[in-house]
Amino acid sequence: MNFNRRDFIKRAGLAGSGLLFLPSLLNARNLQGELFFKISLAEWSLHRMLRSGDLTNMRFPEYALKNFDIHAVEYVSTFFENTEKEYLEELKSRTNELGVRNVLIMVDAEGNLGELNHKKRTTAVENHFRWVDSAKYLGCHSIRVNARGKGSPDEVADAAVKGLGDLAKYAAGKEINVIVENHGGISSNGQWLSSVIQRVGMDNCGTLPDFGNFRISKTEEYDRYKGVKELMPFAKGVSAKSHDFNDAGAEIHTNFYKMLKIVKDSGYRSFIGIEYEGSGLSEDEGIRATKQLLEKVGKELS
Repeated sequence: MNFNRRDFIKRAGLAGSGLLFLPSLLNARNLQGELFFKISLAEWSLHRMLRSGDLTNMRFPEYALKNFDIHAVEYVSTFFENTEKEYLEELKSRTNELGVRNVLIMVDAEGNLGELNHKKRTTAVENHFRWVDSAKYLGCHSIRVNARGKGSPDEVADAAVKGLGDLAKYAAGKEINVIVENHGGISSNGQWLSSVIQRVGMDNCGTLPDFGNFRISKTEEYDRYKGVKELMPFAKGVSAKSHDFNDAGAEIHTNFYKMLKIVKDSGYRSFIGIEYEGSGLSEDEGIRATKQLLEKVGKELS
């Protein structure tokens, strides 16, 4: 759906509600007191700004707070300039001063934890250690990882159980969770991924259900509501993926009421991260639209 910013504001009724202009109505702490969950912002929502250099990982927490009144952030590993002590100290100092909570780090490009080759899988596991250490230092509760590999579903499952188990053992010593997102390929099969987590059988190994990442292949799409329901028993985080909105401000690909009811019925009461990936709105506008939708539906369900 393509329409400009003025059309969106008019159609969604944002201008009339004053939501874009009255900071008091955007006070996350007041609004979230009425919700069964807390709102965080996934850094990937701003990936275009980050890739262009208009925003940096170091400035991301302040940007989340000042532009969206969001007090909790989820980082992406590939946007970190480095993981040296001085860098982490500066980032932690900034978030402490801002009163922004560091929730988790989404880790990519460090190798496949479902790699069938033992040596390559071990390397992938060890590549994640620095992110466990970084998450611990920043005060995060988890790192998000991927359960990928090349082979049959059963072969990748066997390998992923070993890879995740080895990483979770290391992370347990740091009191950090290792959580797996449905992130394409066989990992987007909710039954497959929930089975893998069950087989790992460790308290600090869980899931990060994403509302939208259920494409197994170009021709196969897993039912997103079924998938989230299967993954929620192991969830230690939730990603509210959004792309496009209709005239009433609803996401046109995902029924947020239906999805959030699944989340609530599972007993989950922690952070739901906004992850806007659309192009019809700017990144800022998409984040605001997703936040408003989460608050609206969350209050209805609460």
